[in-house]
Amino acid sequence: MVTKLPLPETCSLDLMDAIVEDRANGPNANYFNGISAEWRSRIETYIAEHGNPESVPNWPTIHGHRTRFHTLYNTPKEHHSQYPILKSLRDRRYQFCPSCGEEGSPSTIDHYLPKENYPHFSVTPVNLTPMCDACQTAKGQETLDESGHRIFLHPYFDEFLNSQVVRLTIGRPFNAPEDFALEPVEGLDPDLADLVRRHIRGLHMDERYGAFFRDEYMRLLRLSQEARHLGLDIAEDIPIFLRLYRKKAVNLWPNIFYTAVAADEDLIEYLRNGDLPENL
Repeated sequence: MVTKLPLPETCSLDLMDAIVEDRANGPNANYFNGISAEWRSRIETYIAEHGNPESVPNWPTIHGHRTRFHTLYNTPKEHHSQYPILKSLRDRRYQFCPSCGEEGSPSTIDHYLPKENYPHFSVTPVNLTPMCDACQTAKGQETLDESGHRIFLHPYFDEFLNSQVVRLTIGRPFNAPEDFALEPVEGLDPDLADLVRRHIRGLHMDERYGAFFRDEYMRLLRLSQEARHLGLDIAEDIPIFLRLYRKKAVNLWPNIFYTAVAADEDLIEYLRNGDLPENL
C-alpha cells in the first residue's frame, strides 16, 4: 500500500518561476510569460487541495500546447531547472513502490494527476512520485471513479499513511488457505476506508498480492517446519520479522502479511503444533 513520502525539497512554485526564467530568451518565452500568473495560481490550488482531482480543475485552454509542457518532462537538459528533481526521482533510492508497497526499486515516475490531462503539472514536484511498472500500467490516466470520487491515495499529502492502512485476513484451511482478503484497517474513518478500497481496486492489488501471499505463506510453513526440527518456537520469530519489515515501511507487503499472522492466534497454534503439509 501507499507509503507516506516527505514533500519534495524543491518548492513547486519556485521551480515554475525558474522554468519561466529559463525560457526567457527561447522560442517559447512569450507563451510561458503570458501564462505564468495563471500557471502559478493553478499550482497553488493543487497544493491547497492536496492534488485531489475532485477539486483541482483542468485547464482546457492549454491542451493545444501540451507538447510545450511535456517537453519540460521528456527532454530536460542538465542546465534546466527541472533536471535535478527529475534525476533525483529516477535515482531509485526507494527499495519498494510507494504506491503499492511491493518490494523492489520502482522504475518509473508517476504523475499523480496525469500529464496528458494536466500538462501544466508535468514537472510540478508535488505531482511526481516513484512508481513500479505494475502500478503505472494499472493506474493509467484514471483519477476519478464513476461517482466522481478520487481513486488513488497521494503519497505526499495523505497524512494517515504514516500508519498501516491495510489489513490482511488469511483464509482457511491453514495447510492450504483457499483465499485471503485485503481490507482497510479497522477504525479508519469511513471516507478514508472507501478511498483505501478504491486504491486497492484501482491498482489491482488483490490479484497482484495473491502471488506474493502464496509464496510468503509457503515460506512461513517451511520456517515453521524448520523451527520444530530445531526445537524452537516459531511464535518467537514472528515479532522479529515484524520489526524488520516495519522499519522499512508500515504498508510494505511483508509487514501487512506478518501483522496478520501475529494477530491470528489459531494460525500461530497451527504453525506450532498443526499438521504441516508434506513436501514443503
